[in-house]
Amino acid sequence: MLDLFLILGFCLLGVILGILTGLVPGLHVNNIALILLSFSGAIIAACQPLVAYGISEQFVLVLICGLIVAVSLTHSFTQNLPSTFVGAPNEDTALSVLPAHNLLLRGEGYKAVALATLGCTGAILVCLGLFVPLRFLLGPPLNLYSEIRGIMVWILIAVVILMTLTHKTRITEFGLEGKASMVVGMLFAAFVLIISGLFGLLVFKMQVESPIGLPAPVLFPALAGLFGMPTLLSSLVTKPAIPEQKIEPLVLNQIEKKASVVSVMTGSVAGIFVSLIPGLTTATGTVLAMTVRERSSTEQTIVTLAAVNTAASFFVIIVLFVLLKARSGVTIAINTLLPAVAWADLAMPSTLAYLLMFLIMSGCISFFSTMYFAKLFAEKFSRIPYTALVGFTVLFIVVLVVLFTGILGLVVLLAGTSIGFLPICWSVRRSQCMGVLLIPIILYFL
Repeated sequence: MLDLFLILGFCLLGVILGILTGLVPGLHVNNIALILLSFSGAIIAACQPLVAYGISEQFVLVLICGLIVAVSLTHSFTQNLPSTFVGAPNEDTALSVLPAHNLLLRGEGYKAVALATLGCTGAILVCLGLFVPLRFLLGPPLNLYSEIRGIMVWILIAVVILMTLTHKTRITEFGLEGKASMVVGMLFAAFVLIISGLFGLLVFKMQVESPIGLPAPVLFPALAGLFGMPTLLSSLVTKPAIPEQKIEPLVLNQIEKKASVVSVMTGSVAGIFVSLIPGLTTATGTVLAMTVRERSSTEQTIVTLAAVNTAASFFVIIVLFVLLKARSGVTIAINTLLPAVAWADLAMPSTLAYLLMFLIMSGCISFFSTMYFAKLFAEKFSRIPYTALVGFTVLFIVVLVVLFTGILGLVVLLAGTSIGFLPICWSVRRSQCMGVLLIPIILYFL
């Protein structure tokens, strides 16, 4: 019985930490996972008295891994709150800022978070339904993973071409009309993609260091500059009037229900895809999902993108035990604490079974906690001085960048912000800025 109480206690602690990391703009869960890894020795020492009650050190390591998993999954739910109400994304929510912010300006910020929560919850259900069949498809006996990886570069090249050729922005500043203006729009979109890719190539060669010894992810200032800062600075300049937020139950008609199912499936498959391929992040999966769902409404875009993040957070744990590949900071931390045992037969490894318990429990709790905070935000948000809040968020992101990546990270942030303003000025799709990841990954595979 004690072991069950410990599982529940560590899960609740993980949910609380996931809520805190999700509410802090720009703080990525991979950093928290590595910090928790560094504290694992202290946690084991604190649990030492439990040995007398039959709790082994091996089980304590499982609890720490479960704690990290719960933080990761809860973070995927809660991160939708700051990206909606403040417009401050991390790399996982970068492309969802604009649709969620549009709903906020219509007084439907609560609805935006509810839709995102729907996408997150649906992704968990899809992953639970698919992880056993995919284990036999990707691992032995079929081993399809090796085939997928062999053609990955051509899939990514096709995605880049599709992103550019499906661009519908018309650039009329040069006196062009009709198809000519659309062609120029595509060229501008290609330019943004290429310059973002060149920026990514430079960024990945940089060695940033935290002045206080924290993990130093160079993608944090790069993506904050490309996606977060332009949105925030534009809000400071334009000073949008945030209306009173409506708090209404999310009711979907028959058409919206069918569209939501498609959105959840699309986002979940993209998230699973991201968890399989080395070097890809949920931001890349977001690009794939958005390209497939190009004609989606604002609401369905939010559902799709939320599903990408949660599916990737869920399935990356499965990939660790099926392919023995660590695809994120979370799985690196888990594999360091408890080296993964391959799921080679019908019975899954006991560690994976425990982690699935943490995933399911934290997902259930996160659904209700996220909806509670969404209602709280919606009730109080119109009373908050929005300009001051945005200004504080800008300052906070700058401080985080300096703390995590130093002065060089601040330079990356400024360069990324300059590039991030190009889509806003030219009305080009902001997903083109994901060239920062796509171009380096394509060159890596080539």
